[in-house]
Amino acid sequence: MRDLATRLPSSPRFWRSPLRGPWFTSVLGLVLLAGIGVLFVTGLLSYAAYNPDLSPVNDKTPDKGLLGFYLFAWPTEPSWLYRLTQGVHVTLGLTLIPVLLAKLWSVVPRLFALPPVRSPAHALERASLLLLVGGALFEFVTGVLNVQLEYVFPGSFYPLHFYGAWVFFAAFLAHVGLKAPTAVRNVRRMRAGGGEERDSLVAPRPDAPTVSRRGALWTVGGGSLLLFATSAGRSFDGAVRATAVLAPHGGAEPGRGPNGFQINKTAAYAGIDAAETREDAWRLVVVGPTGTVRLGRAGLLRLPLHSAALPIACVEGWSTSDQWWRGVRLRDLAALVGFDGDAPDVLVESLQRRGAFRSGALRGNQVADPRSLLALYVNGETLSPDHGYPARIIVPAAPGVLNTKWVARMTFGDLG
Repeated sequence: MRDLATRLPSSPRFWRSPLRGPWFTSVLGLVLLAGIGVLFVTGLLSYAAYNPDLSPVNDKTPDKGLLGFYLFAWPTEPSWLYRLTQGVHVTLGLTLIPVLLAKLWSVVPRLFALPPVRSPAHALERASLLLLVGGALFEFVTGVLNVQLEYVFPGSFYPLHFYGAWVFFAAFLAHVGLKAPTAVRNVRRMRAGGGEERDSLVAPRPDAPTVSRRGALWTVGGGSLLLFATSAGRSFDGAVRATAVLAPHGGAEPGRGPNGFQINKTAAYAGIDAAETREDAWRLVVVGPTGTVRLGRAGLLRLPLHSAALPIACVEGWSTSDQWWRGVRLRDLAALVGFDGDAPDVLVESLQRRGAFRSGALRGNQVADPRSLLALYVNGETLSPDHGYPARIIVPAAPGVLNTKWVARMTFGDLG
């Protein structure tokens, strides 16, 4: 029976790796402390960029309550703001995967330790650890699936990832409060040549080492560098983009010519009927306090046209460099229906039949920006069907899904 007990995961002798120890775990923990802090902040910024408190169509987490305490009107300056924050969020999240897996591996003996609870403080530590491990796996898995456009969890990605992030981060803060002083002390002790403290992570009967702990850290770092090198390029164009071989929107551009840059949803995927978008059939409906105006493409072309160089950036972390858009300013369309002064909010509705964000709302500050357009051309050429022909929204710093394609109706005014 005693020999059987040593073969169970609850026995310290079951775990034989010579790599486990407080120094190895502490180094990984401090890397995650910095990295997850950045992930959480950039995730909150991404959530704010959707302006979820503006309109129900933007709000995928209607029961957020106090969790939305920090929300603010998302700015339009600089125009690459969302490209930066979401690119960092997704690329850093992918880069940290080897560190997270190594950290979980380093502490797995504690998940099986007996007795499960020794004191109130130990119970709190165990609870934070279980929530931390479960939350980390859930957030990273759902995030990766969303990036790969193969999201398979029941329910919408947005509320699951949002609420999961708050649960995970609460457990993370509790765990940091309990363990950060020990982690810093362990790293300082080793750097000072004081040797490693003995604790439950150190195997009492370790196997012969095949790699040093520093070598193991270099291996983890190499895995992170590989993921970075094969995903970061999708936030750029040209030769750098071709390095993102493992990213869905990496590699070569999907086409050639002025419309040959990245897209997320094709016209076919969105269920766009080509008959509806013919120039003789399509009409834009613009609604405001003074009535309704209907404009075909020819009518829009008779209005003053303006140009703006703006990128597209999506929640999956990919983006394009500035494209040269040309069309009618949103604030000029608002003026057609009675708004000559302060720019109002606007609800934009699409011909899109499938997929999320068939409509989206924009704040008055976004409408007022002179670079915010109902675009008719891109890079000197008429929009292609996949880029939103006959007309699409383009707004500086807005998430890609709020740059609505295949626009059919715009309602200016109070969206409350």
